[in-house]
Amino acid sequence: MLRPVRGHHAFEACVEQLATAIRLGVYPLGSTLPAERELADRLHVSRATLREAMAALRQAGLVETRRGRGGGTVVTLKPRTPSARKAARVSAAVRADWLDVLEYRRITEPGGAYLAALRQRDGDLEEEQRDQLHAALDEVAGADRPAEHRQADSRLHLTIAALTGSPRLVAAVTDVQRVLHEMLLAIPVLDTNIAHSDRQHAAVVRAVLAGKPDRARKAMEEHCDDTAALLRGLVG
Repeated sequence: MLRPVRGHHAFEACVEQLATAIRLGVYPLGSTLPAERELADRLHVSRATLREAMAALRQAGLVETRRGRGGGTVVTLKPRTPSARKAARVSAAVRADWLDVLEYRRITEPGGAYLAALRQRDGDLEEEQRDQLHAALDEVAGADRPAEHRQADSRLHLTIAALTGSPRLVAAVTDVQRVLHEMLLAIPVLDTNIAHSDRQHAAVVRAVLAGKPDRARKAMEEHCDDTAALLRGLVG
């Protein structure tokens, strides 16, 4: 069931595909995953990207790497971190709601980025609003601790929503970010994902400030898709 992934979505897509394959029993408990080279070839990714994805699976407690004779990456399904244990305890109803929120987010937030960029193009954004967007992006990039980064991330998304001038959209994004925060607390903090997310944030902000609605929507769609892939993989 493993298939080639797109280059700029490689890390998140690898995590999603491998985690899903493990949870569906394609690689049963106690089995050893194929060799690194074979997995990289199947997914059409570099071995460096594959190693980053495997590190994420280890942090989530889905696999562990054993050395020596008979070693390799073995499926364990044993949550070892507080976040992984929290994810394992989430009910089916909550998981279903979380997945629904990811679909809902895919509609609302790209639309919000489009409208914010449209208002900039039409000259409706004031200098103070543009400064607020710059400041929100700087806060995310400058956050040192995971909790600080999550909060700054949410503020950036809410700032973009506020630039649309739509109270209903702000309310929708607020609800989405609330649930997303719960989901992110249930997965390990991954430096690769944070770095990728920060680059995508910058792309969205650039498009909004350049007054490019289509580009802003596409950049936000890619950001939402990658976050969703990671969460579907690690939360299940």
